[in-house]
Amino acid sequence: MDKTTVYLDPDDYRLLKRLAAEQHRPSAELVREAVAEYTKRHARPRIARSIGAFSSGRSDIGERAEELLEGMGTR
Repeated sequence: MDKTTVYLDPDDYRLLKRLAAEQHRPSAELVREAVAEYTKRHARPRIARSIGAFSSGRSDIGERAEELLEGMGTR
């Protein structure tokens, strides 16, 4: 876990301390939880850079996928 410093508005800090006391949890735990929720909600999904980077030159792959993959992974 990394350590950081966060500056809070005095009113927000007071509310945070009160919530932490009411929940019998450290205020740092509430901050970590809030940051985790925020980053999950606002992070852009990562897409592999290789998606759409190549062209097979074929237009029938979707229709023939099972046929084209038949035997793959077997010896």
